[in-house]
Amino acid sequence: MKRIALTAAATALAAGAYGLLGAGDAQAQQQFVTIGTGGVTGVYYPAGGAICRLVNQSRSEHGIRCSAESTGGSVFNVNTIRQGELDMGIVQSDVQYNAMNGLENFSDAGPDEELRSVFSLHPEPLTAVVRADSGIDSLEDLKGKRVNIGNPGSGQRAAVEILMEKLGWTIDDFELASELPSREQSQALCDNRVDAFLFTVGHPSGSIAEPVATCGAQLISLEGDEVDELVEDNPYYFSATIPAGTYNNEEDIHTYGVGATFVSSTRTSADVVYEVVKAVFENFDSFKELHPAFAVLEQDSMISQGNSAPMHEGATRYYEEAGLN
Repeated sequence: MKRIALTAAATALAAGAYGLLGAGDAQAQQQFVTIGTGGVTGVYYPAGGAICRLVNQSRSEHGIRCSAESTGGSVFNVNTIRQGELDMGIVQSDVQYNAMNGLENFSDAGPDEELRSVFSLHPEPLTAVVRADSGIDSLEDLKGKRVNIGNPGSGQRAAVEILMEKLGWTIDDFELASELPSREQSQALCDNRVDAFLFTVGHPSGSIAEPVATCGAQLISLEGDEVDELVEDNPYYFSATIPAGTYNNEEDIHTYGVGATFVSSTRTSADVVYEVVKAVFENFDSFKELHPAFAVLEQDSMISQGNSAPMHEGATRYYEEAGLN
């Protein structure tokens, strides 16, 4: 089974989106590459900055100058790459899959045949947070309880609905199926208005740490045959482990969800993609230290998990040379 471990170890955040420039002068053949990310308060923006930092450190050798741009997120990035206005971008693994196959937000535009995978990044698992007095210890225990399933149209709600369908559940299986947006669910849990909430988020997360610290909330695992089948049957899903001690959990928490992925298109040259991948993978230990969410990454998993689109030829070239493919 595909599995990525998450950790609470916080390391220093990479400073700046552009990073350090090489000492040499590569102005004559300089190329500019832009990475679409997300909001400045999320993980995608510093992730793009971390990639650019490593690319720019060796700019004197390859002449590529990389910048990370704050954007509207996954769907925006895919559409803008498709239009040729971004070179690369960070997108959720399910968005990559839907774009590649012309589904959901991309049904009108149709399959993006020029979309290419480069590598995957950190997992963003579906996380179950429960009140300590709720009597909820497992996925099955959520039945008959007051559960926040997320507001309609949210990625959180979509993930919960897919899980419910797999389990054969409907909202009638809950005492209350709350539709609060994510910003309100922690307070609702601590106010005893809900017994649990299910939330798609990267870890460690302040939105999880808050109810844990404020009202003793706990995490439970989301596992079982149905969950295993969801992960195996859907290339955009990851299995994930939240290690003991990440919050107040004495044991590992096992769950699953989507992940962040790094994509490009056939319009971006193989040489550019090669140099970007090389900068990350040949400075891998440094890369993992540039953001807490990266501490769990493994090179083999980054190549094999969450990448629905064909691999970009520049990425494939590097992986083959490095013996990773």
